[in-house]
Amino acid sequence: MEIKQIKKLKLYGFNNLTKTLSFNMYDICYAKTPEHRNAYIEYIDDQYNADRLTDILTKVSNIIGANILNIAKQDYDPQGASVTMLISEGTVLSEQAGELELSNGDEQPGPLPDGVVCHLDKSHITVHTYPESHPHDGISTFRADIDVSTCGLISPLKALNFLLHSFNSDIVTIDYRVRGFTRDVDGKKYFIDHKINSIQNYIGSQMRDLYQMIDVNVYQEHIFHTKMLLKEFDLDNYLFGTGKKDLMPGEKKKIKQRLKKEMAEIFYGRNIPRV
Repeated sequence: MEIKQIKKLKLYGFNNLTKTLSFNMYDICYAKTPEHRNAYIEYIDDQYNADRLTDILTKVSNIIGANILNIAKQDYDPQGASVTMLISEGTVLSEQAGELELSNGDEQPGPLPDGVVCHLDKSHITVHTYPESHPHDGISTFRADIDVSTCGLISPLKALNFLLHSFNSDIVTIDYRVRGFTRDVDGKKYFIDHKINSIQNYIGSQMRDLYQMIDVNVYQEHIFHTKMLLKEFDLDNYLFGTGKKDLMPGEKKKIKQRLKKEMAEIFYGRNIPRV
Protein backbone atom coordinates (compact mmCIF):
# COMPACT_ATOMS: atom_id res chain seq x y z
CA MET A 1 0.00 0.00 0.00
CA GLU A 2 1.34 3.40 -0.95
CA ILE A 3 2.05 5.73 1.99
CA LYS A 4 0.92 9.29 1.35
CA GLN A 5 3.27 12.10 2.28
CA ILE A 6 2.23 14.36 5.15
CA LYS A 7 2.98 18.05 4.87
CA LYS A 8 5.09 19.54 7.66
CA LEU A 9 5.05 23.21 8.59
CA LYS A 10 7.53 25.07 10.77
CA LEU A 11 5.67 26.67 13.65
CA TYR A 12 6.30 29.92 15.43
CA GLY A 13 6.39 28.58 18.98
CA PHE A 14 4.26 25.73 20.32
CA ASN A 15 1.15 24.22 18.76
CA ASN A 16 -1.54 26.11 20.73
CA LEU A 17 -4.60 24.36 19.28
CA THR A 18 -6.90 22.94 21.95
CA LYS A 19 -8.79 19.78 21.00
CA THR A 20 -11.59 18.63 23.27
CA LEU A 21 -13.44 15.33 23.20
CA SER A 22 -16.56 15.36 25.41
CA PHE A 23 -19.09 12.62 25.73
CA ASN A 24 -21.97 11.35 27.82
CA MET A 25 -22.43 7.61 28.21
CA TYR A 26 -25.71 6.13 29.47
CA ASP A 27 -26.55 2.71 30.88
CA ILE A 28 -30.28 1.97 31.30
CA CYS A 29 -31.96 -0.79 33.31
CA TYR A 30 -35.26 -1.78 34.95
CA ALA A 31 -35.24 -2.42 38.71
CA LYS A 32 -38.69 -3.57 39.84
CA THR A 33 -38.68 -2.83 43.58
CA PRO A 34 -37.20 -0.02 45.69
CA GLU A 35 -34.75 -2.61 47.06
CA HIS A 36 -33.66 -3.50 43.52
CA ARG A 37 -33.26 0.18 42.65
CA ASN A 38 -31.11 0.80 45.71
CA ALA A 39 -29.05 -2.30 44.89
CA TYR A 40 -28.53 -1.02 41.33
CA ILE A 41 -27.21 2.33 42.59
CA GLU A 42 -24.88 0.50 44.98
CA TYR A 43 -23.69 -1.76 42.15
CA ILE A 44 -22.93 1.21 39.89
CA ASP A 45 -21.15 3.07 42.69
CA ASP A 46 -19.00 -0.01 43.26
CA GLN A 47 -18.29 -0.66 39.56
CA TYR A 48 -17.48 2.97 38.78
CA ASN A 49 -16.04 4.28 42.04
CA ALA A 50 -13.31 6.92 42.05
CA ASP A 51 -10.50 4.34 42.13
CA ARG A 52 -11.86 2.40 39.13
CA LEU A 53 -12.41 5.65 37.19
CA THR A 54 -8.86 6.74 38.03
CA ASP A 55 -7.59 3.46 36.57
CA ILE A 56 -9.57 4.05 33.34
CA LEU A 57 -8.27 7.62 32.98
CA THR A 58 -4.71 6.48 33.71
CA LYS A 59 -5.00 4.03 30.81
CA VAL A 60 -6.33 6.87 28.60
CA SER A 61 -3.30 8.93 29.58
CA ASN A 62 -1.00 6.03 28.67
CA ILE A 63 -2.71 5.56 25.30
CA ILE A 64 -2.13 9.17 24.29
CA GLY A 65 1.38 9.24 25.75
CA ALA A 66 0.78 11.86 28.46
CA ASN A 67 2.50 12.46 31.81
CA ILE A 68 0.14 12.61 34.80
CA LEU A 69 0.83 15.70 36.91
CA ASN A 70 -1.98 15.57 39.45
CA ILE A 71 -5.05 13.48 40.31
CA ALA A 72 -8.07 14.66 42.32
CA LYS A 73 -10.76 12.06 43.00
CA GLN A 74 -13.91 11.88 45.08
CA ASP A 75 -16.71 9.39 45.85
CA TYR A 76 -19.91 11.27 46.73
CA ASP A 77 -22.59 10.55 49.30
CA PRO A 78 -25.18 9.24 48.51
CA GLN A 79 -23.94 8.37 45.00
CA GLY A 80 -21.63 9.27 42.14
CA ALA A 81 -17.92 9.91 41.74
CA SER A 82 -15.54 12.36 40.04
CA VAL A 83 -11.93 12.26 38.90
CA THR A 84 -9.88 15.13 37.45
CA MET A 85 -6.43 14.44 36.03
CA LEU A 86 -3.98 17.14 34.93
CA ILE A 87 -1.61 15.92 32.25
CA SER A 88 1.34 17.31 30.28
CA GLU A 89 3.12 16.43 27.07
CA GLY A 90 5.01 13.20 26.72
CA THR A 91 8.48 12.84 25.24
CA VAL A 92 8.79 14.92 22.08
CA LEU A 93 11.21 13.67 19.46
CA SER A 94 13.71 16.41 18.63
CA GLU A 95 13.06 16.31 14.89
CA GLN A 96 9.33 16.85 15.51
CA ALA A 97 9.63 19.75 17.94
CA GLY A 98 8.39 23.01 16.48
CA GLU A 99 6.75 21.35 13.49
CA LEU A 100 3.10 20.92 12.61
CA GLU A 101 2.03 17.93 10.56
CA LEU A 102 -1.04 18.54 8.41
CA SER A 103 -2.67 15.19 7.82
CA ASN A 104 -3.86 14.04 4.41
CA GLY A 105 -7.36 13.52 5.78
CA ASP A 106 -7.10 9.77 6.44
CA GLU A 107 -9.18 9.04 9.55
CA GLN A 108 -8.53 5.85 11.46
CA PRO A 109 -9.96 4.39 14.66
CA GLY A 110 -7.78 4.70 17.73
CA PRO A 111 -6.61 1.44 19.27
CA LEU A 112 -7.48 -0.39 22.40
CA PRO A 113 -4.64 0.31 24.82
CA ASP A 114 -1.23 -0.10 23.26
CA GLY A 115 1.39 1.95 21.63
CA VAL A 116 -0.05 5.31 20.57
CA VAL A 117 2.14 8.36 21.16
CA CYS A 118 0.83 11.91 21.43
CA HIS A 119 2.39 15.17 22.61
CA LEU A 120 0.42 17.25 25.09
CA ASP A 121 0.73 20.36 27.21
CA LYS A 122 -1.64 22.18 29.60
CA SER A 123 -4.23 19.43 29.27
CA HIS A 124 -6.71 17.51 31.39
CA ILE A 125 -8.99 14.47 31.57
CA THR A 126 -12.13 14.47 33.74
CA VAL A 127 -15.00 12.09 34.50
CA HIS A 128 -18.18 12.56 36.56
CA THR A 129 -20.84 9.89 37.18
CA TYR A 130 -24.57 10.33 37.81
CA PRO A 131 -26.57 7.23 38.86
CA GLU A 132 -30.30 7.84 39.37
CA SER A 133 -33.68 6.06 39.47
CA HIS A 134 -37.21 6.94 38.40
CA PRO A 135 -39.35 6.92 41.57
CA HIS A 136 -42.34 5.09 40.01
CA ASP A 137 -41.52 3.41 36.67
CA GLY A 138 -38.60 1.31 37.92
CA ILE A 139 -36.25 2.80 35.32
CA SER A 140 -32.70 3.38 36.55
CA THR A 141 -30.07 5.29 34.60
CA PHE A 142 -26.32 5.62 34.96
CA ARG A 143 -24.58 8.51 33.17
CA ALA A 144 -20.84 9.13 32.88
CA ASP A 145 -19.60 12.49 31.53
CA ILE A 146 -16.02 12.43 30.24
CA ASP A 147 -13.80 15.20 28.86
CA VAL A 148 -10.37 14.74 27.29
CA SER A 149 -8.81 18.10 26.42
CA THR A 150 -5.35 18.38 24.87
CA CYS A 151 -3.02 21.03 23.49
CA GLY A 152 -0.49 19.62 21.07
CA LEU A 153 -0.06 17.73 17.86
CA ILE A 154 -2.58 14.90 17.99
CA SER A 155 -6.33 14.82 18.76
CA PRO A 156 -7.75 13.04 21.84
CA LEU A 157 -9.92 11.07 19.40
CA LYS A 158 -7.21 8.40 19.61
CA ALA A 159 -8.58 7.51 23.07
CA LEU A 160 -12.20 7.21 21.91
CA ASN A 161 -12.18 3.50 21.06
CA PHE A 162 -10.74 2.52 24.44
CA LEU A 163 -13.30 4.61 26.34
CA LEU A 164 -16.23 3.16 24.39
CA HIS A 165 -15.03 -0.35 25.20
CA SER A 166 -14.52 0.56 28.87
CA PHE A 167 -18.16 1.52 29.43
CA ASN A 168 -20.14 -0.58 26.89
CA SER A 169 -22.99 1.93 26.99
CA ASP A 170 -26.54 1.81 25.62
CA ILE A 171 -26.40 5.44 24.46
CA VAL A 172 -23.40 7.68 23.74
CA THR A 173 -23.38 11.37 22.84
CA ILE A 174 -20.00 12.62 21.61
CA ASP A 175 -18.75 16.14 20.88
CA TYR A 176 -15.37 17.03 19.40
CA ARG A 177 -14.18 20.57 18.80
CA VAL A 178 -10.94 22.39 18.01
CA ARG A 179 -10.33 25.87 19.44
CA GLY A 180 -7.60 28.49 19.34
CA PHE A 181 -4.97 28.76 16.62
CA THR A 182 -1.29 28.22 15.99
CA ARG A 183 1.05 30.14 13.63
CA ASP A 184 3.69 29.18 11.15
CA VAL A 185 6.98 31.08 11.00
CA ASP A 186 5.47 33.54 8.49
CA GLY A 187 2.64 34.40 10.91
CA LYS A 188 -0.14 32.56 9.06
CA LYS A 189 -2.77 31.16 11.47
CA TYR A 190 -3.94 27.53 11.45
CA PHE A 191 -7.26 26.90 13.20
CA ILE A 192 -7.15 23.11 12.81
CA ASP A 193 -4.21 20.85 12.08
CA HIS A 194 -6.00 17.78 10.73
CA LYS A 195 -8.89 17.01 8.39
CA ILE A 196 -11.95 15.35 9.88
CA ASN A 197 -15.25 14.34 8.28
CA SER A 198 -16.92 12.56 11.20
CA ILE A 199 -16.20 11.27 14.69
CA GLN A 200 -17.53 7.93 13.42
CA ASN A 201 -14.36 7.45 11.37
CA TYR A 202 -12.36 7.18 14.60
CA ILE A 203 -14.52 4.33 15.95
CA GLY A 204 -13.68 0.71 15.08
CA SER A 205 -15.95 -1.02 12.59
CA GLN A 206 -17.09 -3.70 15.07
CA MET A 207 -18.19 -1.03 17.54
CA ARG A 208 -19.91 1.02 14.79
CA ASP A 209 -21.90 -2.04 13.71
CA LEU A 210 -23.48 -2.28 17.18
CA TYR A 211 -25.02 1.21 17.10
CA GLN A 212 -27.48 3.35 15.21
CA MET A 213 -25.67 6.68 14.64
CA ILE A 214 -26.57 10.28 13.82
CA ASP A 215 -24.13 13.09 12.96
CA VAL A 216 -24.59 16.84 13.30
CA ASN A 217 -21.41 18.60 12.15
CA VAL A 218 -20.54 22.27 11.68
CA TYR A 219 -17.38 21.96 9.60
CA GLN A 220 -16.59 25.66 9.26
CA GLU A 221 -16.65 26.00 13.08
CA HIS A 222 -14.66 22.78 13.69
CA ILE A 223 -17.54 21.30 15.70
CA PHE A 224 -18.43 17.61 15.34
CA HIS A 225 -21.29 15.79 17.07
CA THR A 226 -22.26 12.11 16.97
CA LYS A 227 -25.04 10.23 18.79
CA MET A 228 -25.01 6.44 19.23
CA LEU A 229 -27.91 4.16 20.21
CA LEU A 230 -27.41 0.41 20.70
CA LYS A 231 -29.29 -1.52 17.99
CA GLU A 232 -29.84 -4.85 19.73
CA PHE A 233 -32.42 -5.05 22.53
CA ASP A 234 -32.65 -8.16 24.73
CA LEU A 235 -34.88 -7.54 27.76
CA ASP A 236 -32.75 -9.84 29.94
CA ASN A 237 -29.82 -7.43 29.53
CA TYR A 238 -31.88 -4.58 31.01
CA LEU A 239 -33.37 -6.28 34.09
CA PHE A 240 -31.68 -5.79 37.47
CA GLY A 241 -32.72 -8.10 40.32
CA THR A 242 -35.42 -9.75 38.17
CA GLY A 243 -35.24 -12.34 35.39
CA LYS A 244 -37.37 -12.31 32.24
CA LYS A 245 -38.76 -15.69 33.25
CA ASP A 246 -40.16 -14.15 36.44
CA LEU A 247 -42.38 -11.70 34.55
CA MET A 248 -45.84 -12.13 33.06
CA PRO A 249 -46.13 -11.56 29.27
CA GLY A 250 -48.07 -8.28 29.71
CA GLU A 251 -45.53 -7.08 32.27
CA LYS A 252 -42.64 -7.82 29.91
CA LYS A 253 -44.31 -5.75 27.20
CA LYS A 254 -44.84 -2.75 29.51
CA ILE A 255 -41.27 -2.87 30.83
CA LYS A 256 -39.86 -3.12 27.31
CA GLN A 257 -41.94 -0.08 26.26
CA ARG A 258 -40.71 1.92 29.27
CA LEU A 259 -37.08 1.05 28.59
CA LYS A 260 -37.31 1.88 24.88
CA LYS A 261 -39.08 5.15 25.65
CA GLU A 262 -36.36 6.13 28.14
CA MET A 263 -33.63 5.32 25.61
CA ALA A 264 -35.36 7.19 22.79
CA GLU A 265 -35.87 10.29 24.96
CA ILE A 266 -32.20 10.37 25.93
CA PHE A 267 -31.04 9.72 22.37
CA TYR A 268 -33.24 12.38 20.77
CA GLY A 269 -33.04 14.82 23.70
CA ARG A 270 -36.76 15.36 24.17
CA ASN A 271 -39.70 13.95 26.12
CA ILE A 272 -41.99 11.55 24.27
CA PRO A 273 -45.68 11.56 25.30
CA ARG A 274 -47.14 8.29 26.54
CA VAL A 275 -49.35 6.55 24.01
